[in-house]
Amino acid sequence: MSGFRMSLLRRQIAFLVAISTLGLAVSAQFAIAKKDKRAATARMDEKARALHALNRLAFGPRPRDVERVAAMGVDKWIDQQLRPDKIDDHALDARLEQFRTLGMSAREMIENFPSPQVIKAIAEGKQSMPSDSARRAVYEAQLERYQEKKEQKQEAANTDSSSAGGSAKAAQMSDDEQARRREDRLYADLKSEDLLDLPPDQRMKAILKMSPEDQRALEASLKGDKRDEFMEGMKPQQRETLMALNNPQQVVTSELVQSKLLRAIYSDRQLEEVMTDFWFNHFNVFIGKGTDRYMLTGYERDVIRPRALGKFEDLLVATAQSPAMLFYLDNWLSVGPNSDFANGIRKRNNNYNWRRPPRPPRPAPVKQAKGKRSGLNENYGRELMELHTLGVNGGYTQKDVTEAARVLTGWTLKQPREGGGFVFEERMHEPGDKRVLGHRIKSGGEKEGRDLLHILARHPSTAKFISTKLAMRFVSDDPPSTLIDRMTQTFLKKNGDIGEVLKAMFHSPEFWAPESYRAKVKTPLEFVVSAVRTSGAEVSDALPLARQLQTLGMPLYGMQPPTGYSMKADAWVNSSALLGRMNFALALTAGKLKGVQVDPGQMLGANASPADSQGTLTALENNLLAGNVSRQTHDTIAAQMNDAKISQRQLENPARPPNTSAIAGLLLGSPEFQRR
Repeated sequence: MSGFRMSLLRRQIAFLVAISTLGLAVSAQFAIAKKDKRAATARMDEKARALHALNRLAFGPRPRDVERVAAMGVDKWIDQQLRPDKIDDHALDARLEQFRTLGMSAREMIENFPSPQVIKAIAEGKQSMPSDSARRAVYEAQLERYQEKKEQKQEAANTDSSSAGGSAKAAQMSDDEQARRREDRLYADLKSEDLLDLPPDQRMKAILKMSPEDQRALEASLKGDKRDEFMEGMKPQQRETLMALNNPQQVVTSELVQSKLLRAIYSDRQLEEVMTDFWFNHFNVFIGKGTDRYMLTGYERDVIRPRALGKFEDLLVATAQSPAMLFYLDNWLSVGPNSDFANGIRKRNNNYNWRRPPRPPRPAPVKQAKGKRSGLNENYGRELMELHTLGVNGGYTQKDVTEAARVLTGWTLKQPREGGGFVFEERMHEPGDKRVLGHRIKSGGEKEGRDLLHILARHPSTAKFISTKLAMRFVSDDPPSTLIDRMTQTFLKKNGDIGEVLKAMFHSPEFWAPESYRAKVKTPLEFVVSAVRTSGAEVSDALPLARQLQTLGMPLYGMQPPTGYSMKADAWVNSSALLGRMNFALALTAGKLKGVQVDPGQMLGANASPADSQGTLTALENNLLAGNVSRQTHDTIAAQMNDAKISQRQLENPARPPNTSAIAGLLLGSPEFQRR
């Protein structure tokens, strides 16, 4: 495949990428000629409507989905998707059973896959080791790593304070260390070959008897195909233990990432998955911030997904109280300047009539010290208004932000680094009444926060902001104002019922208008998942797909700013990015992604058996793109049909079938497939 990509179609791929860049960046130039698009959408028979609905409410169609939805009736399918609890998804559940962390609390994850803080506590004698042999092996491996790092730091400190002779000694030590590591790698390679001769259960028992140093060296040596071969036949818990010997936290993040991709690809509750992704992006939390890597599984599972189609206020309150959000935006550290905590009052004496001393003048917000409860933190108050509810032009002021931050003091966490949950701490809460957006919020402890969220959730600016973002996701980058106004009124009338707002949009003329047909450029996630779904690929390991998303600039759960990933075309359309998409499509259809198997026959269709390359191109255009391919794209690909590496003709066998995988890859990388 690499030689194919570098030489066979270099010029043609560049041409297709140029077409994509132009066609995707300029709204006037759709992938389908305007007259073709008008014809397709003006007819809007059930098959055309089914394709449009699957490209918007789902992550694209899978083989035979269009026919199935058309036969059911598009409106009926949409109504079904709006009630996901009525859809049987047991096939997906069976795929996810292998990932134990999906059912764990943050505390259980930290206990099974310890963080550096836990290992440090054990090393300092503040916490005991687990008794289970598999878990104990993971802890022992991490303890050894902790001690190694500690010794290396000490050696580095000694080197810095030594003479030039000491520097030479350090260099010699570095050479010795490199030699030792080469020996370790050789030993690990030999050991892994010996262990492969054992059945999986005995293999794991042998690993647990090894020294922690040898265990870590072994796990670190298992890469790519070698890793897959070594883990074949192992139980999920055994695979987790082996991975955890080298990096326990990677088990948690790996299973979360894989489950997200498998849900998007295989779930029959497609709208629920689309909306879960939408809301996670809206209430974004970065996986790379400390303990949040343990909290995100529960955040998506318990906070986002169950409320993705419910009442917006319920979702807003749940995110505000979620450990993941409290930790990410540091609200758990926010302290009222006039609170008991700030004034050094440890505990009230309830045995006598306690009176607060006169309050000093309210100080300016204190800059938050990292990881310390030292003052008022406005991070969450600002993002709550700007990104979660009112929008940047929602009519709030800096004073409103500060007052909101005062309201939400005391919304904190109990031992977050041990997986603790939300608590309201009265001693941290700023006393007194507050005023936000013209509303007086009476002093009332935790209730103040709920009153604030209620005001924000029902605010007209929130209704418009959320409606606009939903229309941008499902209709176009610049949705019609008439549609936004109608959705906004529904939001206000139905008290923020997300399902009702979506229903109003899905039944609107704007949603089905010709201008909406393939008007949205796919994000990398939408592109990768839709390509896998459309090709009918079977995914046994989703990690290679996750690595592709990193290459394409959209690592899952990897957006550090609270803004989340952009839904607009201009964030994703450039020549380099589109070339990356083309390379992914070619690798996918050629079977070059480990753990992802594609059947060329399935891409052609059950009744298609073309004998030549032109027939193959036509069949693939119909099956992968419903026949909606521009003349320019068709001619560009068809021009290559005489190339021997595409047609696979040979002088002694001119009738050899064409390279279906290569043609399919070019179509999945085409401008048409970039749009939904």
